[in-house]
Amino acid sequence: MRSSEYWEKRYARGGNSGAGSRGTHADFKASVLNKFVADQGIDSVIEFGCGDGEQLALAEYPRYLGFDVSPTMLSQTMARFAEDNTKSFALYDPERFSDRAGIVTADLVLSLDVIFHLTEDDVYDLHLEHVFGAARRHAVLYTSDADDPRMTGEFAPHMRHHPVLRDVAKRYPEWRLRERIDNPHPWSREDLDGSISDFFIYERVNGE
Repeated sequence: MRSSEYWEKRYARGGNSGAGSRGTHADFKASVLNKFVADQGIDSVIEFGCGDGEQLALAEYPRYLGFDVSPTMLSQTMARFAEDNTKSFALYDPERFSDRAGIVTADLVLSLDVIFHLTEDDVYDLHLEHVFGAARRHAVLYTSDADDPRMTGEFAPHMRHHPVLRDVAKRYPEWRLRERIDNPHPWSREDLDGSISDFFIYERVNGE
């Protein structure tokens, strides 16, 4: 099953975006991102994978565009924020998304708890291409990394860990890892309620 099909079926059955966008995990992400947006004077934000909007509800972004692969959930999230004039949304199909004219751009582009749900190589490659292609100044990935020793062994079939740090360094030399922020409640085999993700904050080396 393609990853986009998995999420559409999950949402259509009444599922949500998962524990990572709720409770202490969501609060941690919001605190890091809201501070970064304020400190860096970020004016515009794009997110690839906005999900059910639970994480977004905690965000303090001046202007925001959220993409998602699930028509079902996107409709619900659009309805949830229908009265918020600072937020826009659009359906995302990675294989049918092309912005060579550079119109879909923002100061900051986000990918939060998305990458390890991309089980196909081609979709993963396109995701990175679109994230870094849309980012003018900063890109923030909140994800696992396959080189992390904790990520060995079997995980759920809708999960796959990628060597994100190596891939970004190799494919996007114009970007550098500005900061890594480990989450305060890491996942382990003994603590399954923890998060497998950490923040990887990138900045463009040579400006726009």
